[in-house]
Amino acid sequence: MRLDLASTNVDQQFSFRQSVEPAYRQLIELLLQSDAAADPSQENLVKARLALESLQTVELQNFFREACVDIPIAIDRIVEQTSTLSSERTNTSAAVIYPIILPNSIEVVLKLPNQTNLLHYSTKVERKEVEKTLRGLRKQITQPETVRSLQDLSAQVYDWLIRPAANQLSNNQIGTLVFVLDGFLKNIPMAALYDGKHYLVETYAIALTPGLELLPPQPLKRQEIRLLFAGLSRSVDGFSALTAVEQEKDGILAQIPQAVVLLDRDFTAKALQNQIEQAPFQIVHLATHGKFSSDRTQTFIRTLDRRINVDELNRILQTREQVQPTAIQLLTLSACQTAEGDERAALGLAGVAVKAGARSTLASLWSIDDRSSAFLMVEFYRHLVENPSVSKSFALRQAQLTLVKHQNYNHPSYWAPYVLLGNWL
Repeated sequence: MRLDLASTNVDQQFSFRQSVEPAYRQLIELLLQSDAAADPSQENLVKARLALESLQTVELQNFFREACVDIPIAIDRIVEQTSTLSSERTNTSAAVIYPIILPNSIEVVLKLPNQTNLLHYSTKVERKEVEKTLRGLRKQITQPETVRSLQDLSAQVYDWLIRPAANQLSNNQIGTLVFVLDGFLKNIPMAALYDGKHYLVETYAIALTPGLELLPPQPLKRQEIRLLFAGLSRSVDGFSALTAVEQEKDGILAQIPQAVVLLDRDFTAKALQNQIEQAPFQIVHLATHGKFSSDRTQTFIRTLDRRINVDELNRILQTREQVQPTAIQLLTLSACQTAEGDERAALGLAGVAVKAGARSTLASLWSIDDRSSAFLMVEFYRHLVENPSVSKSFALRQAQLTLVKHQNYNHPSYWAPYVLLGNWL
């Protein structure tokens, strides 16, 4: 029925949060129930994980008001694939973490490479307490002047999600943590979780997946990378000027000379469409204003002449697929942000990642100083190009670590908001 309901007139849509989401959560809660004598069975853990991934799918279908991609991710196959690659590529051995927020607990299902059985651990805590902690953390983490209170809240979330599995992750030599996040956790950058001494990014490369198989995973081929750089440095549409876009452009082109540039007056919606259709770019880098919202009509990127919403971006990229047989390997959105005050705005980010059809999407959860953003972006591409053995997630980690150690940009508000969605190889 949900495939029919997804395409129903918007006015006839029933409330997803009130009518659909609770049914999935009740199912997951039942599957994960355990008594003092035994943990949930492997069969129930598998079903609970599938239910969470189905919930991610339904959320996106509700966001787009259509029956979009409905293919459960072959996450186990990807994890095993990265395990076999880990000897020749850096930090690709991956574990997948599924946190699930229930009324009276946080449940976590963990998939480790080369292990048939899923692991499970649970913390008894009421949902309202979890959400209070997460909202407080989100507020503190965006303010550069706070550190102690931020670390206290971040350590609490680390204790819920990571600490019970810390030994297993270490013993299995995990290099990358892949999160399938639930609820308000989508607004929290996992890189900033704090173990009391170090942030999570200091130990692991980190990636997110909406729980869908967008395209078959494979590493980015570094030979003759072609990049499209489109940027907007001037103030438009009420957005402030991005004064460091020129610096970002010059730094990236120093790493990837095979690039086409659309800057300011050249960066129109039509010019972007023409370039994407005409050339086989592996990377599309958009240094421009934009927002991710739980309302798809308010999820957009900004060109000089107008906004391009997520549906139009999808049409542009779908038209490209008819002309260019190769998929975009990486879509980077270096100045976009989630809509302020919208607790489900990260759904728009996942929606862009799905609709763009790129193997990976790199974007920020909130607006940050554009000088530090340019610095991080140049470092990201430098690590990506200079060392073909590193994954995209590891290149992002190295760029973030550069800021962690930087005198002016070491606060998480500068480096934490950047997240990698989709293929982390």
